[in-house]
Amino acid sequence: MTDTSASKTPGTPQVNWAGNYRYRAPRWHRPETIGELQDVVARSTQAKALGSRHCFNDIADTPGDLIDLAALPDDFEVDPGAGTVTVSAAIRYGRLAPELHAAGLALSNLASLPHISIAGAIATGTHGSGVGNRGLAADIAGFELVKADGELLSLRRDKDAPFEAAVVGLGALGVLTRVTLDVQPTFDVRQDVFEDLPWTELEANFDAIIAAAYSVSLFTDWQGSAVSQVWCKSRLTGPGATAGEDSLAFDSAGLVRRSLFGATPATTLRHPLPGLPGDVCTPQLGVPGPWFDRLPHFQLAFTPSNGNEVQAEYLVPRDRALDVIAILRKNADRFAPLLQVSEIRSVAADELWLSPAYQRDSVAFHFTWINDEPAVLGALTGIEEAIADCLPRPHWGKLFAYDATGLANAYPRLSEFRSLAKRLDPAGVFRNDFLDRTVYG
Repeated sequence: MTDTSASKTPGTPQVNWAGNYRYRAPRWHRPETIGELQDVVARSTQAKALGSRHCFNDIADTPGDLIDLAALPDDFEVDPGAGTVTVSAAIRYGRLAPELHAAGLALSNLASLPHISIAGAIATGTHGSGVGNRGLAADIAGFELVKADGELLSLRRDKDAPFEAAVVGLGALGVLTRVTLDVQPTFDVRQDVFEDLPWTELEANFDAIIAAAYSVSLFTDWQGSAVSQVWCKSRLTGPGATAGEDSLAFDSAGLVRRSLFGATPATTLRHPLPGLPGDVCTPQLGVPGPWFDRLPHFQLAFTPSNGNEVQAEYLVPRDRALDVIAILRKNADRFAPLLQVSEIRSVAADELWLSPAYQRDSVAFHFTWINDEPAVLGALTGIEEAIADCLPRPHWGKLFAYDATGLANAYPRLSEFRSLAKRLDPAGVFRNDFLDRTVYG
């Protein structure tokens, strides 16, 4: 094999999406074929793959060879009998989803933005929302990766023993090349935003509110007497349809209720962040549309969220969510000056070892902060200490203060994962500062 990809220090500073992290790798590669990718990895003593650069920490950096996967061919192979599609791991959801829809197919859920790559999303345990919806990695039926020796390893669900251990792999096991995802018939979704949900109503009716639609997100700054917005994404057909006569958000005629536990329907387009225009978000006001144009919060054509920000997120068991809400409301004054907005979502349990929702139905508490990483890390240390008894698990691709000791308590299979990583990568080709800090200790 011959490496025809670029191999040099970038001429301009290379940063992540938010600009809060500058990659330190001295050599960058952009292979155009799997063979070129294999050759780069086989010749490297330290390597890491780079996806859409939407992580807010150093999980995707390396002191050696950084491999940008964006030039790999997309591929698109549907297996109707198995109900799956196989694609390049580097493809972004925003590119894949319209092709699936055009073929009459859909994924079960999407994250809040479609700009992220499949490889990065599943490797870090990224998720959408919905009491019946698992994280994005749970849709993976199989995958292929390049091991540290340059050879390919294929794993299939229900056939290969390390599968559940390896899906949310943090980039520690190899470089993902192709993934096979479960698909289903395409479906439509309507999105309605409700405003000013009283905290007292949320506390009294939490389970009902987070189940009010196929996907529900609550946005708040943790201050005042009400949650500012409740985004209800209601599936109109197929499994999990939530806009029927039993819907909490809509009446039997399909009309938006005048009140969702005290929250009232928005009459104009809304953005989760105060002061930003709602027209960059996916269509609202109950207008039906295809799943891929409603389940994310943000349109692919626009910069998602604010852009100038850093993010953090913690998932706790669903039955501890109200405890976390009480703690965050009590301590809001301590971190409010750094906060742009916070989002509350639900995630169904899965069996993937390093998934933040491993073996427990969860509620995710997401924070969008101003772009002041040192100050934010200080606030996160305080939050982690305050909610420690609620068993939080951080999102692997966002900011958090935990080290390997703290994470071993949060992720019960972490030591077994560490052993697997050492077995598949005995020379530590894929190790980096992030893994040394959070996995190896």
